[in-house]
Amino acid sequence: MADKRDYYEVLGVDKNASDEELKKAYRKLAKKYHPDANPDNKKEAEAKFKEVNEAYETLSDSQKRKMYDQFGPDGPQGFGGGQGGYYSYSGSGFDGFDMGDLGDIFSSFFGGGFGGRSSRQKSGPTKGADLRYDVEISFEESFLGVEKEISFNREETCEVCHGEKAKPGTNPVTCSTCNGTGQIRQVQTTILGQMQTTRTCPNCHGEGKVIKEPCEHCRGKGKIRKLTKIKVKIPAGIDDNQTVILRGEGSSGTKGAPNGDLYITVHLKHHYLYKRKGNDVLCDIPITITQASLGADIEVPLVDGTKEKYRVPEGTQTGTKFRIRGKGFKGVNRSYQGDFIFTVVVNTPKKLTKEQRELLEQLAKTMNEQPPIKKRGIFG
Repeated sequence: MADKRDYYEVLGVDKNASDEELKKAYRKLAKKYHPDANPDNKKEAEAKFKEVNEAYETLSDSQKRKMYDQFGPDGPQGFGGGQGGYYSYSGSGFDGFDMGDLGDIFSSFFGGGFGGRSSRQKSGPTKGADLRYDVEISFEESFLGVEKEISFNREETCEVCHGEKAKPGTNPVTCSTCNGTGQIRQVQTTILGQMQTTRTCPNCHGEGKVIKEPCEHCRGKGKIRKLTKIKVKIPAGIDDNQTVILRGEGSSGTKGAPNGDLYITVHLKHHYLYKRKGNDVLCDIPITITQASLGADIEVPLVDGTKEKYRVPEGTQTGTKFRIRGKGFKGVNRSYQGDFIFTVVVNTPKKLTKEQRELLEQLAKTMNEQPPIKKRGIFG
């Protein structure tokens, strides 16, 4: 590994090469060094072909390329051919080589993908599909927590055939097209030699078996779509656009695979009085001129429906903020709780009685009605 050539040098591009430039260089070199295109020097061509493929597999992946640029070919993952790929060349073609992008290069010649590791055998167990559901709750429900009943459609295993897809009392038969392998292999002679291609069997769709008499209840699908109702507990403190995950409540899996999950995204309704900032509750509380001037005990309405007595000091100005500790939102799965922060808004009366006006006029005579303006000095 110590003598491994620089991947950019292998492909003949600079370090700022775009993805398109990398692909173009790779295709050119892959055709040049293909072993079947070099019958007089197959061993050396095979080594160079492998080197070119290794370089491109690393540099065409943005994450691997970033690691390569930082650590080089031998660290810290030890690229050595890339993840999952392995190489084995035989005189009759390729067998067991993860061709990656090379499949695009020769698709016009071979009419399909290459055989080997990337080709699946029979379709195995598959986890069920994950589902998403959106639910709207009130501000108070997000504060206190709530249990909701929701209805949604999901695919469930057919209770008649139990997911086997065949009519009860019958059994699938081995596919005669692929002899139960789920694949069809073909060897084609091209200008570059003999190449083996593998594709999914069109008769059984990779299953290896054919159902002669499908289940009438699910029409041979093995699943049916059902309207499902479940109850979900939404925890106290959940915020807008946060998600509750219910494991195994999605669509059913196949061949014993687990069900998918249900992702429930919460949306909060707008509240006329309260707002949320982090775990704090924000609120505007109106007070009168006399309460602001003289000070007063007021009742602050909290989100949980209770009221908290709070002393507003005399001389309070509109816009002044006050904080009640520990009366905000709980952190989800945490003991921490935010605060309730209210801003006082001094209400100016729009209509006065004759007596109220006279009293205010008398008060005005005893006070300097023009607030003093602080003047800055000439050097201020």
